[in-house]
Amino acid sequence: MKEKEGHRDKPLRILINPEAAASRPDAAAQTAIVPAVATVGSVVSFDGLGVGGGYTPNAAPPDTNGAIGDTQYVQWVNESFAVYDKNTGVLLYGPAAGNTLFQTLGASHPCAVNNDGDPIAQYDKAAKRWVMTQFSVTGGSTSGYWQCVAVSKTSDAVTGGWNVYAFNYGTTDFNDYPKLGVWSDNYYITFNIFANGTTFSGTKLCAYDRQSMLSGLPAQQVCFQLSPAYGGLLPADLDGSTPPPAGSPEYFLAFDVNSLLLWKMSNINFTTATATLSAPLTIPVAAFSAACSGGGTCIPQFGTSQRLDSLADRVMYRLAYRNFSDHEALVVNHAVTAGSSTGTRWYEIRSPNATPAVYQQSTYTPDASHRWMGSAAMDKVGNLAVGYSVSSSAINPGIRFAARAPGDPLNALGAEVLIKDGTGSQTTGLSRWGDYSSLTVDPVDDCTMWYTQEYLQSNGTFNWSTRIGHFKFSTCGTALTPDFSLTATPASQTVVQGSGTSYTATVGAVNGFNGTVNFSVSGLPSGAGASFNPASVNTSGSSTMSVTTAATTPAGSYPLTITGTSGSIVHTASVTLVVNTAPTPDFAITATPASQSVVQGAGTSYTTSVTASGGFTGTVTFSVSGLPSGASGSFNPTSVNTSGSSTLSVTTAATTPTGSYPLTITGTSGAIVHSASVTLVVTATVPVDFSLSATPSSQSVVQGAGTSYTANITRTGGFSGAVTFSATGLPAGAAASFSPNATTGNSSTMSVTTSATTPAGSYVVTITGVSGSLTHSTTVTLAVTAAGSGDFTLAATPASQSVVAGARTTYTVTITRSGGFTAGVTFSASGVPTGATASFSPNPATATSSTLTVQTSSSTPAGSYPITITGTGGTLTHTASVTLVVTAGQCNGDCQ
Repeated sequence: MKEKEGHRDKPLRILINPEAAASRPDAAAQTAIVPAVATVGSVVSFDGLGVGGGYTPNAAPPDTNGAIGDTQYVQWVNESFAVYDKNTGVLLYGPAAGNTLFQTLGASHPCAVNNDGDPIAQYDKAAKRWVMTQFSVTGGSTSGYWQCVAVSKTSDAVTGGWNVYAFNYGTTDFNDYPKLGVWSDNYYITFNIFANGTTFSGTKLCAYDRQSMLSGLPAQQVCFQLSPAYGGLLPADLDGSTPPPAGSPEYFLAFDVNSLLLWKMSNINFTTATATLSAPLTIPVAAFSAACSGGGTCIPQFGTSQRLDSLADRVMYRLAYRNFSDHEALVVNHAVTAGSSTGTRWYEIRSPNATPAVYQQSTYTPDASHRWMGSAAMDKVGNLAVGYSVSSSAINPGIRFAARAPGDPLNALGAEVLIKDGTGSQTTGLSRWGDYSSLTVDPVDDCTMWYTQEYLQSNGTFNWSTRIGHFKFSTCGTALTPDFSLTATPASQTVVQGSGTSYTATVGAVNGFNGTVNFSVSGLPSGAGASFNPASVNTSGSSTMSVTTAATTPAGSYPLTITGTSGSIVHTASVTLVVNTAPTPDFAITATPASQSVVQGAGTSYTTSVTASGGFTGTVTFSVSGLPSGASGSFNPTSVNTSGSSTLSVTTAATTPTGSYPLTITGTSGAIVHSASVTLVVTATVPVDFSLSATPSSQSVVQGAGTSYTANITRTGGFSGAVTFSATGLPAGAAASFSPNATTGNSSTMSVTTSATTPAGSYVVTITGVSGSLTHSTTVTLAVTAAGSGDFTLAATPASQSVVAGARTTYTVTITRSGGFTAGVTFSASGVPTGATASFSPNPATATSSTLTVQTSSSTPAGSYPITITGTGGTLTHTASVTLVVTAGQCNGDCQ
């Protein structure tokens, strides 16, 4: 996005990938020029927008891009676009502000008001329409962030008129660095989203409704937001007249650590706003390091210390796609570290919808100059070119390209070709350069390549120019022999003897082929046959080859050759047929659970399951062995047909011996016998009875006071009778009562009372429970103490306190009284260090606690001091211990 006044420099938002920026040697560096099989003809170029091109720059970088159409070339820089006659280079229209395209949205619409740039000019070759887009982000936090899209009504960008659209992304998602791809079904666009314009949130991928936009109807979008782990994705952009295979997804690509990542979007439904986006597929590539430590500023120029930005944190526009009938290819590039300079790393990726892999790659770095900000494409015969900027401390930034033909050695580009030497460098205060460029292929001859890029005519700031150049390979556009390609999928099929399968044979037209291709196949094993539907295809298309086998067809792997014939033209494709032996009808038997436990005289069950295989259709009958004496087993149902389950019910007698018994469950169907094992555990019958316990085991009470215990009943063997309680062993003057008594529950409370005359002492009390003929007892202890005597104990918390010399701290002394002890307790402390004092409050204490305060002085020595607290009540004396830790330092808290 640009600032709003004066010369403007768009903020650079680097999508830093630290791992990708790590220092690694380039494993694909091409430092030597390889002789080319095909040559590039003369380069024709002319100035585009910028100084000398009818436009005065007032923003940087220019975001130079453009596209070639049937008769015109449209170039768009950050704030203006222009239309040129492609044959003469004559300016037909412009320069015009980008937002003039969107005035029919309404005078107040942000797309009509703002001219914010980040533009893309595209040509929809199949529809012969121009597609123009830029963002509107000024005031986005209030008026929203928008992507403004104009689709021409004809192939004439000057007079044909436009259908205009505005897609909104809310007031928080800044839609930075939009990149548009034209596909056979929709238009696809990517953004680097920045929350509130500052924090990177990941790439957003969107599909726009191409059919509605071509027709001028309301159009919807479907979008996916990726996490911040992924940035700088490009959408695939279709080149050539052959569309992707039917049902092909759209592709999106980015780079990662020594790899490329490929996403696929499909099943777009604009009515329900749904689509399918695959997880990224990882495509390994030769090791590299992103230039300038991951996308920063490091590109030198002649005559100035000002360095230029690399934007090496992302792949560079375009991700060019082409369907060659016999294979699909994607080409793309990005800037990497090449020794002490920067090189352009380019890739050709094949089979994107099957198993995508790099067919060829290299880093073009023929000398010490820096090459970056590239754009790559292929013509209709597979010639590949990469255009880029070139600069060094010895030369001004210029425009060049390198190319290769299909017959050249793989992984190499030929000699570098000049489009325009720069005669100036960008001086102090401005590092931004390019942001992107564009290499497109003429849709008429599908050969001529058009490249536009930035350069400077003289040293300065905000004084850039652009150049538009075109060239053509000598081997493209000459008369080519009509031909066809033949492929077959899948590569291999597996069948069982006696069954069938199918393959798809696909014919692709090459060089204008329009003949009829007839199919045949060889290599079938004995007993096998094949037929094609249809038996032939005209020009291009697919046929299904259906293969049948017999029960006697030998098992094995058979290479089959599918032949396509059209007159004297013959092509073949190979597939494999794997024939497996028909499986023997059989079944498997399982039983669950693995073990069951039962009391003598009771029963249990297991589930037995039969699973058929190999076409088994028989009846399986069940039996069981290994049962102990007195036990029996039965199955329901007694048999199952083909597959199913049965319940084995096992019963035992009261006399069945206890123990663990392995049981074998057998399934029989004719000569086929299988078994499963389970375990039966028989345990002894539990007697009908109860037992008693009491808690607590001991209680202490002062003469004349009372206490209580809980009598607990544990029932076994289904015992449910009422238990009646009584107590014996109580001292004179004491009595006990139970609540409830004669209980059918599991506990009863025994309340014990004493009198003032009950003798002091310790007594064992027996609690007896009776239910019918069953009698059980348990004992507790009752301690009676004389009234008015008793005792106490002391405790102090916390166990340790730490103070700075001169500060004070406190401890809590707790008195626990027992046996009717009520006397006051007088406290003293010993072990207090020099210069410290100890005091208690209250002292004496007649309640349950007192506070010990220890006051130190600045002269109290640092150290750890054990302090003994002594409490005296009548003739009784008890102690408790704490620790005082004195540390040296300045007293800032509770001080004298």
